[in-house]
Amino acid sequence: MTGFVSIIGAGPGDPELLTLKAARRLAQADRVLYDALVAPETLDLAPAHARRIYVGKRARRRSMSQAAIEWLMVRAARRGEQVVRLKGGDPFVFGRGGEEALALAAAGIPFEVVPGISSSIAAPALAGIPVTHRGLTSAFTVVSGHAPEAYRPVLDALAPNSLTVVVLMGLAERGRIASVLLERGWRRETPAAISLSASRPDAQTWIGTLSELATAADGAESEPRAGVLVVGEVVSLAERIRNASVSHPDASTPRRPHALSR
Repeated sequence: MTGFVSIIGAGPGDPELLTLKAARRLAQADRVLYDALVAPETLDLAPAHARRIYVGKRARRRSMSQAAIEWLMVRAARRGEQVVRLKGGDPFVFGRGGEEALALAAAGIPFEVVPGISSSIAAPALAGIPVTHRGLTSAFTVVSGHAPEAYRPVLDALAPNSLTVVVLMGLAERGRIASVLLERGWRRETPAAISLSASRPDAQTWIGTLSELATAADGAESEPRAGVLVVGEVVSLAERIRNASVSHPDASTPRRPHALSR
């Protein structure tokens, strides 16, 4: 008897930003393998009998190997279980969802992919930053900031101040990322932002310039937090958009991020 695996994107954190299909699959789950940034309220959508297994990876912390995660999915599906693999953001945006899909295909396990809202667009949007805006920029690029070998080839190929740069997992590398862009000829006064814990009650945003990015407070000194860097002229719109927006009357928790000091 073979079960089924749903590889699901949980979005940036707010359970209300899940897709309807993601919520429905969680309600049908026998087993949920979830990542580090998945909110407890999202896990509550699974049935009481569903087994919840933490398989998250965080920088500089011991974690379950990718091979072990894939083995858990295959084993559970072969037992006939409905398995949900719950990943932050979108599973195919720096989420290793493609690797897991290939592992399931190689094992002959039926599966589906349920896309999620990527923090690469959600975090800027919730901070009042449109990644594209007529008259400012018509393109954006998303890079992983965990190591120079991941982001340097992309940043080196960009014409200075030609588009919006969004960096995921780049808080620790923000100084070097800023240096690379400045070396490439980006203007020192180019607007820049750090969005922390987007869509969560403790969300924060820092707004400054590219030259200030390296020394910006990241608000994560005591507890590691998810952060997104944004560099480009579109950041100049943040304060006007954020100050004009209000929480919907039905919102259970205000989602507007408060500002970090420059």
